[in-house]
Order: sequence, then C-alpha cells, then structure tokens
Amino acid sequence: MAFGWIDEQAEARRRAGLVRTLRPRPADSPLLDLASNDYLGLARHPEVTEGAARAARTWGGGATGSRLVTGTTELHTELERELAEFCGFESALVLSSGYAANLAAVTALAPHGSLVVSDAGNHASLIDGCRLARGTTQVVGHADPDGVRKALGTHDGPAVTVSDTVFSVDGDAAPLAELALACREYGAGLIVDDAHGLGVLGDGGRGAPHAAGLAGDPDVVVTVTLSKSLGSQGGAVLGPAAVIDHLINAARTFIFDTGLAPAAAGAALAALRLLRREPERAARAREVATALHTRLTAVGLSAVRPDAAVVSVRAPSPERAVRWAADCREAGLAVGCFRPPSVPDGVSRLRLTARADLTEEQIEYAVDVISRNR
Repeated sequence: MAFGWIDEQAEARRRAGLVRTLRPRPADSPLLDLASNDYLGLARHPEVTEGAARAARTWGGGATGSRLVTGTTELHTELERELAEFCGFESALVLSSGYAANLAAVTALAPHGSLVVSDAGNHASLIDGCRLARGTTQVVGHADPDGVRKALGTHDGPAVTVSDTVFSVDGDAAPLAELALACREYGAGLIVDDAHGLGVLGDGGRGAPHAAGLAGDPDVVVTVTLSKSLGSQGGAVLGPAAVIDHLINAARTFIFDTGLAPAAAGAALAALRLLRREPERAARAREVATALHTRLTAVGLSAVRPDAAVVSVRAPSPERAVRWAADCREAGLAVGCFRPPSVPDGVSRLRLTARADLTEEQIEYAVDVISRNR
C-alpha cells in the first residue's frame, strides 16, 4: 500500500501523546482568548476590519497573480513604504506570509559558498530557510554570541547569522546588540525574525531591532509578520534597498507566489496606522505579560519571565499539557499547548498570549483557571 507507513506514524504519535487535531472556532467564541497571537487586540478592531473590507471592495478578493505580474497593487507599495518608515528601515517587501518572508530572506542571502549560523531555538521557518539555502548551516547554542563568533571564525567567505528576536516558545529575547557586534567582527550579515517583537517592543512598538539600535543598519535584515500584532496576514522583509531589490530578483517565495490578498494588506495598513496613533498599546501588552508571569509564579507555577508578550508555563509531560489545556478550555479559557517537536528542548508548555486589551479582571480569571486546573 502506497501510504501504509502513515498508519505506523499515526500510532507512534498516539502512543507519545503527540496527536494534533484541528478545532474550528465560531465567529463569536465564548472563550477568553490567551491562545492567539493577537498581541494588541487589533484583529477585530473596527478600523482594521474596515481596512480589509475597503481594500477588498477596491481591489477585489485576491491579488490575481504574482507580485511581478499583476499581484502588486498601489496598496502593497503603500504598506511597504509605511512599514519601512515605522520600523526605521530603508525599504520593505511584502510577501504572502511570515513563513515565506523568512524563506525568502535566508535562501536569497545565503548563496553557495556562504555560511549560515543559526540559533538552536529558531522558528521552523528559519530552520527551513537554512535547509533550503545553498550555503552551509552551522547551528549554535541558544542566544550565544560567543558561539556565533566561534562559528564565524571557522569560515572564510560570505556569512550571515540568523535568529529570532523573541523566541516563540518561551518568549525570551535574543541579545541582538551582542549578535550584531559578533557579526561585524567577521563582516557577516545579521538576519532576524521580529515576528513577536513588532508591535510589542521598541519605541511605540517599532520592534526589537529598533529597541536595540539596529534599525536601518546596512548589515541588518529584519523579517516581520503582519498576522500577530497587526491582526492581519502576510509577512515582510525590511532592510537596505539593495537587499530588497536582490530579493525581488532572487527570492523564490516572492517571485513564484501569488501576492498577498488586498484585504490582508488593507487590514495590516490600518492596524499599522492605528498603532502609530496609539503607541501605548505596545507598553500595555508588556504590562499584561509581566502581570501574568508574576501572578502565575506566585501560585507556584513554573513560568519563564517574558521579554515581550509570550508567557510560557511548563508542564510535566505532553499528555499532561494536553489535558491541562483542555481543562482550561472547559473552564472558558483558551491557551496554547506546545509539545515536541514544536519545542526545541522537548519540554511541553502552555503558551499564553498577553494581549494589550485584557482587563485586570480577565488577567485574574486566567491565572485562577490555569492554577485550579494544573
């Protein structure tokens, strides 16, 4: 049988407690949402949804083609211009997802003969970018600038270091300034994924590279997603104009993919403008994360101190993590559940989103539910 081996893998997943299932949610869920990545609470904001609707009415339901054919609208270029300006970079390029943006940046900037130094805790999209790049990849320890120096010192030729700015599992931040210094000692570029930093860190949510003083530097390239703090969908690469021009000509996930749907571009642009007008949302997301961590640890739970808006609570096993999350759901609280292989250290967790629009009562309720159902 052609796919008979699938049954064996399914049984192995079942025995290990690693079966994943889809759970369609209704439009009006009664659950308190601490599972999504809607850090600023903008996905349902009237200005954001109207931005999506207006773009769809103006440009249609889809981009109709790749960006190099018919998939680039005036709306896309407007979003790119404002996103680059907001984050402090010379230029930007919008793609259909943050995953596609990471594949584009890593593969196009790591040609044959180059070295890619990758953090052991990087997101799967960065890992896949390293696998698809024609350069040689060397994985170093998590958040380890000295490990980066050691790796770069073994190579004579073009090199880039690749890292998340805020790691999606535990919510800890990379030492960006130290990584940039290590790269500059060896003439290497730095590519960082700011998916969990944009909208939360930096002045008014301008991102982790902006906070680290790296925005606009000629040797720094940043990828972002439009699907978290901006409440929409899509991704972008930010950097020097020469780098963006190179991606337009060399990045396969840009050249051969249909452009981002106008509705998503319109929603992201509306959210970006709202964030510029209400920069306090970024600080509030961080305040909520700190409050959740403080109160969860106060009741004896093991939670990683958050550097942005992700709060990670450790569970004793994959099975217990699944049961814990399910019990929370039955009590009216949606939380994320991260298990191997999604976690690099093999430790299962509940993953909580600290949203800027959470009230003090909701924070207390969430802590109570998580504590009671541990």
